[in-house]
Amino acid sequence: MPGTVIRGAIVVDGTGAPGQVTDVAIDEGRITEIGPGLSGATTLDADGLVLAPGFIDMHAHSDLALLTDPDHLAKVGQGVTTEVIGQDGLSYAPADDKTLAEIRRTIAGWNGDPPGFDWNWRTVGEYLDRLDEGIPVNACYLVPQGTVRMLAMGWDDRPPTPAELDRQRELVADGMRDGAVGMSSGLTYVPGMYADDDELTELCRVVASLGGFYAPHHRSYGAGALEAYAEMVELSRRSGCPLHLAHATMNFGVNRGRAPDLLRLLDDAVAAGCDITLDTYPYLPGSTTLAALLPSWASAGGPEALLARLADPAGRAEIQHAMEVEGSDGCHGVPAEWETIEISGSPDPAVVGRTIAQLARESGRPPFDVYRERLIADDLATTILQHVGHEENVRAIMRHPCHTGGSDGLLAAAKPHPRAWGTFPRYLGHYVRELGVLSLEECVSHLTGRAARRLRLDRRGLIRPGYHADLVLFDPAAVRDAATFDDPKRQAEGVPHVFVAGTAVVSDGRRTGALPGRSLRRSPDGTTR
Repeated sequence: MPGTVIRGAIVVDGTGAPGQVTDVAIDEGRITEIGPGLSGATTLDADGLVLAPGFIDMHAHSDLALLTDPDHLAKVGQGVTTEVIGQDGLSYAPADDKTLAEIRRTIAGWNGDPPGFDWNWRTVGEYLDRLDEGIPVNACYLVPQGTVRMLAMGWDDRPPTPAELDRQRELVADGMRDGAVGMSSGLTYVPGMYADDDELTELCRVVASLGGFYAPHHRSYGAGALEAYAEMVELSRRSGCPLHLAHATMNFGVNRGRAPDLLRLLDDAVAAGCDITLDTYPYLPGSTTLAALLPSWASAGGPEALLARLADPAGRAEIQHAMEVEGSDGCHGVPAEWETIEISGSPDPAVVGRTIAQLARESGRPPFDVYRERLIADDLATTILQHVGHEENVRAIMRHPCHTGGSDGLLAAAKPHPRAWGTFPRYLGHYVRELGVLSLEECVSHLTGRAARRLRLDRRGLIRPGYHADLVLFDPAAVRDAATFDDPKRQAEGVPHVFVAGTAVVSDGRRTGALPGRSLRRSPDGTTR
């Protein structure tokens, strides 16, 4: 007799097929049987609830949160059972002591830098081993190209020497053999953005040879966005590496209504044989660090060199001109729009929730001076919301057959983007139930089965006998994102039960404390287990 039977649920299996009311039995972490009239040692009455595969967050920044926050309610409360971390080319492995210290400082705004934390890994394999000690959900890891470049050649804005390129290839290969599912880049973040296409192509060839995919945050989501997407498509074609476009948006005023141009570009590439997927979050504003908006040349040499340039009058003037007149590459080629830049995380609570323009008006100082002083005061760790999105673009892209869901949620900020807590229920509540942009079955397939195929997950992402019991039960009439921009750390509503490997991590809407998650590693046969 199975351990648990979920009785009378509307089973939406992740394929896009119509939902059917039936029973599902789970035992020893697996789905054992599907059909009416099943019996088990325990029974969960799911009348009126949808049973779906657990949601897969294709773009997560939970690299530390998985280890420091055992509740992890932001994600498990949404029904997420697998996260893809190591994003945007910057994470904590592989590293040596020097690089790890620099990375911790560089992305403290994303993930925090918890005092007393035990940084007891240096390789990708050692980091995955640390995850396997017990985490709330499963995790897949991407080798971060910016970290690899930092480890191989520091913060220099130049091409690598042959020896440095060989070292980068070796680091990427080691990470893939340790179990990473691919490689990420942050091509508006230093030092990864210093790599040219030839360098990236060489690394992608390594990833492709070991069965992985490339997940770039490409060089622009603003001015030149289509050219930046086309660059990544061409890189994929040259290297033979499958491509997954991170948070694939068309932002800033220059791109209003231009999503169809992007989708034509992708359709043409797929028709020509390219293997392409993408993820998006269902919100308009973006979120990043305040320092990310700087021109890339200002950060050459690392954080101390950047702070020195900000303090130097000549360097300060040159940075200001690049940001306010030219449009820096860090700000996607668009001159800084200070009204759109809202501080979401800072040691100074008085500035959180205020835009740079508001702070400038209140203090009677130029916006750039406020911006520069905030960077120095926060040691470059300030996080922001950037209000630059367009609803028509968001809706068009989420309908595309290459689409999957990713929160891009930064969890450490005092006032994070609500997507960290609300992405998946917002798809189901706002865009499915309220607006009808997607059908329920189609949306679930985007968030589960389609993502599982990109990750090549072994027996995950669908509801099938023999598959891992990573499952979510939600109320289709009540599921919604409770998190708002004013109150962003609110648990999703209408998601009463979540299972990871058959173990309840959320029961009746409350976190159980169980830690059944682990790292899912790419195996030599190409599947991820």
